[in-house]
Amino acid sequence: MDKLVAVIRREYLERVRSKWFVIATLFGPLFFGVLMVAPSLLAARERGNARGGDVVILDASASDLGDRLATQLAGGVAGSSTRPQVRTLDADELAPAESLATRQVVTDALKGYLVLDSATVATGAARYAGSNTTAIFDMQRLESALQRELLGLRIEKSGVDPEVGRALAATRASIATERLSSRGRGGSGQVNFIVGFAVAMLLYLVTFIYGLNVLRGVLEEKQTRVAEVVIASIPANRLLWGKVIGVGGVGLTQMVLWLGMSFVLWQLRSPLLSRFGVDAAPFAMPDVGAGSVALLLAFFLLGFTLYAGLFAAAGASVSSEQEAQQAQMPVVLLLVSSIVFAQNILMQPDGMMARVFSMMPHSAPIIMPLRMTVSPVPTQELVIALLSVALGAAASVWVAGRIYRVGLLMYGKRPSLRELLRWVRAR
Repeated sequence: MDKLVAVIRREYLERVRSKWFVIATLFGPLFFGVLMVAPSLLAARERGNARGGDVVILDASASDLGDRLATQLAGGVAGSSTRPQVRTLDADELAPAESLATRQVVTDALKGYLVLDSATVATGAARYAGSNTTAIFDMQRLESALQRELLGLRIEKSGVDPEVGRALAATRASIATERLSSRGRGGSGQVNFIVGFAVAMLLYLVTFIYGLNVLRGVLEEKQTRVAEVVIASIPANRLLWGKVIGVGGVGLTQMVLWLGMSFVLWQLRSPLLSRFGVDAAPFAMPDVGAGSVALLLAFFLLGFTLYAGLFAAAGASVSSEQEAQQAQMPVVLLLVSSIVFAQNILMQPDGMMARVFSMMPHSAPIIMPLRMTVSPVPTQELVIALLSVALGAAASVWVAGRIYRVGLLMYGKRPSLRELLRWVRAR
């Protein structure tokens, strides 16, 4: 045990004391802090700088739809305080006006132009051409405003009072979601969605980064022949366990520091935005109990052990960096497959896909914490997932230990799959 503790201490301190660990630990929360503040500041700046005159409405609808739309857009597509220009045209004047507007867009005199004709009033179909068609939010705002004014126009034509028509067209329904669980009210459903995805990505990144560290550490010891000296005083299996525990401790330390610093930055978000005259959107963090934290920690430790063992086996079976890049691909793809379906699972956290992936050994360390954050999970599924990951981690480390004890002292030709199986079976 003294030798095992010595290996753990060496693996842990060697990485924690490095300047790159300090840089990554500080840079991570600062990066996420910028992401918390920058979108609100940029959105406020865009609203102030946008010009409604950059968009022209070509109205050949033989109605006041163009003027109504320009008033609704007060400030243009991007939200300025300038009313977009409206050119009222006859049907035969529309084609020349489009040609002129097209030349103005090409020469950057306009951002774009919206064409309204008789078909717009009848069917709701309009055309927009411009240089900002890839600005999804601008197009959505323009489409929403057109739909609202078109609805109001049709209501008024049916004989309803214009003021009542405008009020009806402006009616919008919104649903505020709130999660309820056995612990009571758990905050907004959208907030849980965002936090769940953030938790999954954090577990994925830490497992990926420090799993590769295990691989590179094994490969470095093998290339420098340090392993030949170490193996003489400690069994290979115990050395592998020391590496996994030590590097896993580094990952856990960094994850805890990231979460703590991110929480502090989140608390400073509103005062910082208020200094720039921007109101921070309300965002209440979900209530997470001690039991949930313990489960998240258990899934991380077991998941990291599973993948660290696989990465260690990959590192022990090769002798060069080029071979390591090829050997690590199956492990990386296995890990990536657990995050690829995260968005689908967030959409239906209780669906069949979510239940299956949250109980498979390779994906449960990422998917089950994701499900736990956004939706209540039955106790039996949590137990099955924990047992699955625990068995997978034990099998991974056992197989890795068998490959590690032989591969650590093997140089030259990369072993084939048959040879790796023979190493695992060897006594």
